[in-house]
Amino acid sequence: MDKPKSEKLDIIIPAFRGHSQSFLMVLEGISEEDALKRIEGRTNHIIWMVGNFLDMRYAMGNVLGLSEEFKYKDFFFQGKALDESFSYPSLQDLIADFHSISPLVYQRLLQVTDDELSKAFPMGMNIDFFPEDVLNFVGMCIGREDYLCGQMGLMRRILGYDAMKYDFDLNMKY
Repeated sequence: MDKPKSEKLDIIIPAFRGHSQSFLMVLEGISEEDALKRIEGRTNHIIWMVGNFLDMRYAMGNVLGLSEEFKYKDFFFQGKALDESFSYPSLQDLIADFHSISPLVYQRLLQVTDDELSKAFPMGMNIDFFPEDVLNFVGMCIGREDYLCGQMGLMRRILGYDAMKYDFDLNMKY
């Protein structure tokens, strides 16, 4: 396993890589048509979930100093509500974007220092047990990714697909 400069990220590094794998495995075989389906008009569709996942990757990258901008942020920035009037990007376009941003964020996670992680990052939460700093923002992004993978897994089953397989690609280094 890659060793980050900051020991504070010892738990984040495997989570990030695990989420990368889960993201791809949960989407395996999902058709473009099914990726836009909603359940009884009450759920978000998989495309929205995928875009939200990517918004988290870009947010992590940005808070860690990367300048890459999510080209689809107008659809997904900060959990923007699903809008059925939008013509969302394709699942394949979003997956390609995932493969572009994820290695960059991963390398940055390996390089970030304790000083950088402890920098204030105001989130407006004003919760006394939650310091608003870069480290906790990264942790929140990781938590959100986990939540979104779970939602996509549930949608996968509801749409009639087999359960996600855990066929990890040990050659994928992000």
